[in-house]
Amino acid sequence: MTSTSWTQTAGGRVQLVRRWFRVVAVAEAFSWAGLLVGTLFKHVISGDETGVHVFGPIHGAIFVAYVIACLVAWRTFGWSLTTAALGLTAGVPPFFTVVFERWADRTGRLAPRATR
Repeated sequence: MTSTSWTQTAGGRVQLVRRWFRVVAVAEAFSWAGLLVGTLFKHVISGDETGVHVFGPIHGAIFVAYVIACLVAWRTFGWSLTTAALGLTAGVPPFFTVVFERWADRTGRLAPRATR
């Protein structure tokens, strides 16, 4: 069995959490787009509910994944309660998960605690 130092393991975990958070934030925005298009078809264009039936559960599942990603990132990156609340709140309006992710990355909130 090979021995891996705690630093290498923790660094790998930090990068995994960072990557997972970014992917889920973007996926949540895309699922919002699909749900909005489905709603447009349902209420404006044709009355067809298929888009909502398809994208509703997809968006719901990805939203739950985003909430979990925020909670894991909060712990991993040592976010303040305010940052965590902003991240969780960003999941509510359409596309704000990407805005929050870009802001968190730009301000170093998706970096290991020691490098900030």
